[in-house]
Amino acid sequence: VKEVANLSLVSSACDVVSAAYASTKESHPYLRSVCDAAEKGVQSVSEAAASCVQPVLATLEPHVAAASEYASKGLEKLGEKLPLLQKPVEQILSDTKELLPSRAADVKDAVSS
Repeated sequence: VKEVANLSLVSSACDVVSAAYASTKESHPYLRSVCDAAEKGVQSVSEAAASCVQPVLATLEPHVAAASEYASKGLEKLGEKLPLLQKPVEQILSDTKELLPSRAADVKDAVSS
């Protein structure tokens, strides 16, 4: 999970969503109250679940480590095949905006011929 979260695409997407969430909370006081209550509820549930799950995780540690190793290798291969994962959202959007006019011209030429 940490490796996925550290991918530029995922990290920057989380930053964008977080900024939008914070901005929405600031702009809408009623929504802020609902969000604050939801956040407190999620935090309480997370803390309770963490204390209950901890003994199970300790027992499953060797299996979790093996799964983590397997997932890490799969993520490396995915990163090699999809270099897009190493780019932040802003760069992907910028690259796409630059690419669209030339692709549109290609499509127009293909349709014309």
